[in-house]
Amino acid sequence: MTTRTLLRNGHVISMDPAVGDLAQGDVLVEDGGIVAVRPEISADAEVLDMTGRIVIPGFVDTHRHTWEAPIRGVAPDATLDDYFVDILDTFAPLYTPEDVYAANLAGALECLNAGITTLVDWSHINNTPDHPDAAIQGLAESGIRAQYAYGSANTSLADYWFESKIAIPADDVRRVRARHFASDDGLLTMALATRGPGFCVNDVVAAEWALARELGIPITVHVAMGRLAGRFGMVKQLHGLGLLGPDTTYVHCCYLSEEEWRMVADSGGTVSVAPQVELQMGHGWPPVMQAIEHRLRPSLSVDVVTTVPGDMFTQIRAAFGAERARVNADCWQANMPVPSTMLTARQMLEIATVNGAHVAGLEDRTGSLTPGKRADIVAIDATALNVAPVHDAAAAVTLCADVSNVDTVLVDGVLHKRDGKLLTDTGRALRLVSEARDRLLAAKEMKAPKGEKATA
Repeated sequence: MTTRTLLRNGHVISMDPAVGDLAQGDVLVEDGGIVAVRPEISADAEVLDMTGRIVIPGFVDTHRHTWEAPIRGVAPDATLDDYFVDILDTFAPLYTPEDVYAANLAGALECLNAGITTLVDWSHINNTPDHPDAAIQGLAESGIRAQYAYGSANTSLADYWFESKIAIPADDVRRVRARHFASDDGLLTMALATRGPGFCVNDVVAAEWALARELGIPITVHVAMGRLAGRFGMVKQLHGLGLLGPDTTYVHCCYLSEEEWRMVADSGGTVSVAPQVELQMGHGWPPVMQAIEHRLRPSLSVDVVTTVPGDMFTQIRAAFGAERARVNADCWQANMPVPSTMLTARQMLEIATVNGAHVAGLEDRTGSLTPGKRADIVAIDATALNVAPVHDAAAAVTLCADVSNVDTVLVDGVLHKRDGKLLTDTGRALRLVSEARDRLLAAKEMKAPKGEKATA
């Protein structure tokens, strides 16, 4: 039976040049796909009144360690070096599969509540074979569109992050691929979250890249972040190993050399920038304009809710403010006008939507309100005091709105949020993630050296 939903009379920002923006427009959804975007559509459908709403494609978060939801805010002042010790060497070894399930369920619902309809879950918490199954279950139950990126275990910082000789278990990756991702057409797809050169010996790096390519899944890797990985020349090492390719997303990229930027661009690689984390934790300046200048289409990501907020509005403003501040300062110092290529508020919406879909390898399905794509749609309440009156709809979304203004969310045509409320049992998710927090804190307390009180 065909199901139709008509989003009527919204201010539509399609992010598709062929469709354009419609000050008063409708979006018709049929069986989970967008079939028309134009004014005054007539159809036998369930009608969602979008009067006073700005209708946009859902945001795409291209890099988040979703398993960290139970330990939200435990490292507010952490540097990147602190994070490795305080999170990966302290909390990660304590995680049970139940904790991961609770984290991914609550973390994915957090995304949907904030208008993030697509998530790349960089899941380096696979301490047992039950851990990835639990992570995938949490994502699936939330209803989000997600790319599950299978990562390493995290039971020892020394074993897994310092010239590690331990490869991601190939047999279990193959099991997960066969069991959960036999098709690449589902709401959930698969990637490999690899640690890369410097963190692993070359044999491990080569083996993990080969595994991903054997299984036909994309690769995502942190590079050029902070003082540690920034010194590895990771992209150059990957080039030397003959591993660069269009199937790889490079996360952060704050300290890529000019030569490495060219290598990424020439190989067809993609880039994910996590601006709030990069500014706050010392990774480096978010390289949004550097990516653009090298003919790349950067995307945005949250990274870790242990230290930063989990919404895309924060990332948009962090990237926009940091990049313009850097250019303004350089131009002031040189006593010259700012260039015409300064980032714009409209560009930031493009980066947070259609660029994100491109980086996640899902641009054929999502990222813009294009007939033929799946219906991943968000409506922003433009009548709220912090948004109205609207002069520039794109700027209203990127520079004025926040999570409280996310009125309506659809993923694959399914309504997940309406009138500002999630249409699911958020109480259960909150209970589970709170129980995971309590269990992890208790386990951390037990693990602390005798006589030394553990602190979060």
